Amino acid sequence: MPATHSALTHDIHDRFRAPILKQSGISLSQAKTSMIEQRLRRRVVENGFSKIEHYLSALLSGKLGAPEMDMAVDMITTNTTSFFREKQHFDYLSDVLLPKMLAERRTPLPRLKFWSAASSEGAEAFTLAMVLAEAQRHGKRFDWAILGTDLSSRMVAKARKGIYNADQIDQIAPELRQRYTMVSTAPEQAHLARIVPELRAKVQFKQMNLMAPSYPVDHGIDVIFLRNVLIYFRLEDRQKVVEHLMHHIRPGGYLFVGHSEGMSVQCAGLEQIKSTILRKTP
Repeated sequence: MPATHSALTHDIHDRFRAPILKQSGISLSQAKTSMIEQRLRRRVVENGFSKIEHYLSALLSGKLGAPEMDMAVDMITTNTTSFFREKQHFDYLSDVLLPKMLAERRTPLPRLKFWSAASSEGAEAFTLAMVLAEAQRHGKRFDWAILGTDLSSRMVAKARKGIYNADQIDQIAPELRQRYTMVSTAPEQAHLARIVPELRAKVQFKQMNLMAPSYPVDHGIDVIFLRNVLIYFRLEDRQKVVEHLMHHIRPGGYLFVGHSEGMSVQCAGLEQIKSTILRKTP
């Protein structure tokens, strides 16, 4: 039965907004009503409803089960990603921070740990991997590991595969694209490319909720990327997330945030060294 377009009542929207906020930290305003309808339209149809209000009522009453609620949260979550997004961050990491971090280490082969804390389908984490692999290729001696985490188990599954459409990898410089991606020889897969095994082996992905009371992540992280996520959070939740991240950054380590977030991130023990780059005081 096809879904018919109907504006959500304020009541049903408010009732739906509460579990979304609780599970994901995403604060949805009334202005997001049309976005909710658009993103959930497929779930409405697949569950046999003609109106989104009926679907949401069943969802909120528990009749559709917890897995369906998880799916709805996933569909609402923004999963925008691209390789080398906000490229100046990666340039600064490569040209300034990486040499600085290696100079501070007094071991023959220092190990650096990076965390992409809202990794979506993995483009940010694999961009980091390319930057680090290039540094090694140009003579820098160090070992490294990258963790990518995301609220969406669907995005985590995609990231683990490391397979992207041709228009996505077109964002990568040609020489890096040739070095770090593989294009299928099968005609039916000519539009797909995969990150090379050497990089995939160095990047781990797992599902994680930034709204959780604690994070199952190593401490002593050198660099955390959490970009263009905090803008969706309420001020108090934004503060909690940053404080949690602080516990995982090593003294002297760095936090990268998005360009629309830099001035809003404030936490004792974090000093701003660039508008969107913060350093944990040693």
